[in-house]
Amino acid sequence: MQVKEFAMCMTYGQLRGIVKEGITPMKERSALLLLALAAALPAAHAQTGKWPEKSVRMVVPFAPGGGTDIIARMIAPRLSQEFGQHFVVDNRGGAGGTIGADIVVRADPDGYTISLVASTYATAPTLYKLTYDPIKGIAPISMTNAGPFILAVHPSVKATNLKEFIALARAKPGALNYGSSGTGGTMHLAGELFGQMANTGTVHVPYKGTGPAVVDLIGGRIQFIFANGPSVLPHIKAGKLRGIAVTSERRSPVMRDLPTISEVVPGYLAMSWHGMLAPAGTPKAIVSRLNEALGRILKQPDVQEVLHRQGLESAHSTPEEFARVIAGDIARWSKVVKVGNIQLN
Repeated sequence: MQVKEFAMCMTYGQLRGIVKEGITPMKERSALLLLALAAALPAAHAQTGKWPEKSVRMVVPFAPGGGTDIIARMIAPRLSQEFGQHFVVDNRGGAGGTIGADIVVRADPDGYTISLVASTYATAPTLYKLTYDPIKGIAPISMTNAGPFILAVHPSVKATNLKEFIALARAKPGALNYGSSGTGGTMHLAGELFGQMANTGTVHVPYKGTGPAVVDLIGGRIQFIFANGPSVLPHIKAGKLRGIAVTSERRSPVMRDLPTISEVVPGYLAMSWHGMLAPAGTPKAIVSRLNEALGRILKQPDVQEVLHRQGLESAHSTPEEFARVIAGDIARWSKVVKVGNIQLN
């Protein structure tokens, strides 16, 4: 029997026993090396194999209808086409996105649970006592898109531009309520930063996702919102809401008629982004395949057109770049929370 055959069919203890019965030291080393390689091959195959061999769950940590859900449902079918398996969107909203994030972090790192998260992922650690590590508990895959928030108001609000809106808020402290996807989310903190810098006395109303907040804004139950393009642009174009300003440093090429908040409140900046991540320990080969697939998807003209119409830009990145964005945002928004003495109810 050849040494390779020993390695493939014998356990380590059996091999050592055979070595004692006459295999030379050189053959012993060769056999042990081959045994280690043979043992490693099944494990490596189990990690990646022919992934994916079944449906992949894409957790969206917010309710249906919001910006994150819209982006996820645009990407999911295209990933299905890329890999030949269904990528199923699973909405798990609540607690500022931390419920969905906890599900992903605790999932088996086998490539069958991933998540499409919003920039809120980096604000949650500033307020919530997390049951997971927001940096060490994940395997970043890539950013998907980035863009400004839109300050949008209900048509009943007696302000047609940002200066009038600020004057109205200052004149009637506590009279203007704004909704968000949840306390501590990027939408909330964008509003809080605006209040701190513009000296307005507005009231925050948290929801379990952007979708429900937009519904109440259209219904007039709240007066304004800081939301990303996918959530409010269609309603602005339909006349159900009025756009006042954007939160980026420069005017959006899609909404050139809307000024930046920084034109009236110098230094103001708040950006929204989405990105894909998986549980820590997900095989790098799977992370790489997903990253490459997203790169192809985000270059598709129809995808770029959809993002552009919604005031967003594709933002494919390396996993390392995405990790740096998350860490940087956690540090930045922590300062806003501290200054505002923001606490969960």
